[in-house]
Amino acid sequence: MKRRFDAWILALALPLSAAATAADKDRWELPVASRTLDNGLTVVVSEDHSSPTIGVSVVYHVGMRLEPKGRTGFAHLFEHLMFQGTPEAPKGVFDRVISGGGGFNNGSTRGDYTNYIETAPVSALEPILWLEADRMKTLDFSAGNLKNQQEVVKEEIRVNVKNKPYGVFFWDGLNALAFSKWENSHDGYGSFTDLDSAKLDDVRAFHRDFYGPNNAVIAIAGDVKAADVFALAEKYFGGIARRPVPKGTDVGEPLNTKEKREKQTDALAQVPAFAAGWKMPARGSADHAPMAVLAQLLVGDTAARLYQGLVKGREQLLNIEGGLNWPLGDAWDFDGPTQFVLFGLYKPDVSMDAVLDAVDEEIARVAKDGVDATTLARVKTKMVADYYNGLDAFILRADALAKARMLWGDANAVNRVPGWIEAVGADDLKRVAARYLVPTNRVAIDRVPAPAAPATDKK
Repeated sequence: MKRRFDAWILALALPLSAAATAADKDRWELPVASRTLDNGLTVVVSEDHSSPTIGVSVVYHVGMRLEPKGRTGFAHLFEHLMFQGTPEAPKGVFDRVISGGGGFNNGSTRGDYTNYIETAPVSALEPILWLEADRMKTLDFSAGNLKNQQEVVKEEIRVNVKNKPYGVFFWDGLNALAFSKWENSHDGYGSFTDLDSAKLDDVRAFHRDFYGPNNAVIAIAGDVKAADVFALAEKYFGGIARRPVPKGTDVGEPLNTKEKREKQTDALAQVPAFAAGWKMPARGSADHAPMAVLAQLLVGDTAARLYQGLVKGREQLLNIEGGLNWPLGDAWDFDGPTQFVLFGLYKPDVSMDAVLDAVDEEIARVAKDGVDATTLARVKTKMVADYYNGLDAFILRADALAKARMLWGDANAVNRVPGWIEAVGADDLKRVAARYLVPTNRVAIDRVPAPAAPATDKK
């Protein structure tokens, strides 16, 4: 879903600068200025003059949960179409303008949003804003572009799902098992049948309904002045009319009350794997931050309880990954039902039942005894450090601000997350472990290698 850009991010990451002022000796705070244009577009600016570069993020409030029924994978398909040109800037212009000026761009689709991000020298700000406004107005809606990108997305599915050991069963399989509402449970990558049945009228309607200025946030971080950015936003986006946005359905779901398990075979797998998911508290609820900290304690790194207990200690697992809102996001960027997910490869002489029993034991220890002060402090310090590191590069900083404004209603939520983490206590972890991480709220999939085909005699 995302074109690879890890190396670019590492190269463009900048030292935390004085422009991000410290509220106290341990708290780094981003400067945030925000303005909403008459057409409903919200513009967020974070000034940092430590380098003559910028990061830009445009986030639209549409993702897999809002794609039409019978059009699974459509939000992802549409993300690809946004790079296929417009009547004013034909296919290839967007990439050439940004990369030609020393910049980089990307896009991704998630459950609750689609984001488009760029980083470049500050001299490229106006061309980037013109390009983003141009594709917000309209696209090159052609049969050729649609067919081309249908095939591109289908090839992604072949590479990442059908022809890859384990595919993404820890995402789409768990969602299908855990959630009852179609918006939450369907395959966001999409079926070939649904992708092929998408028509040009569907594409035009999707852009009209969800890609208007009043359904978007644009954030700019870097070597800019807020007043200048607001003026440029008005110049390039102010003339785009607001559009009616379809009213979404209620996607909320209660916790599950009965465990569900499923067994699958995998012709490409060499060793068995498991995935387990538990429905999580709502974003922004009193249990949200404690669950985020508990996820870090259990599976956040190699010092985590489940790695030490099941990989190193019991030696049942070869690896373990997961987290809150994993694998398509982090603990803070969702706006509908999500799960705490675990995924790991287990040894052939072990069963998934034994793995889940061991997981339950580790969780029960937290629910009964909590966690000692030293361990809790270590976990929270690691979380806060990782969080700040994730705001280092201007492109990631802009993206975090745009998503916070879209999902939380306030870009300054970015500055509040460290405080939410630090406020979590041992009793909070006991409470959420006992409430959410219980077998009745769990779904699990056992993914085992398919039996070998019988040998045939050759004469």
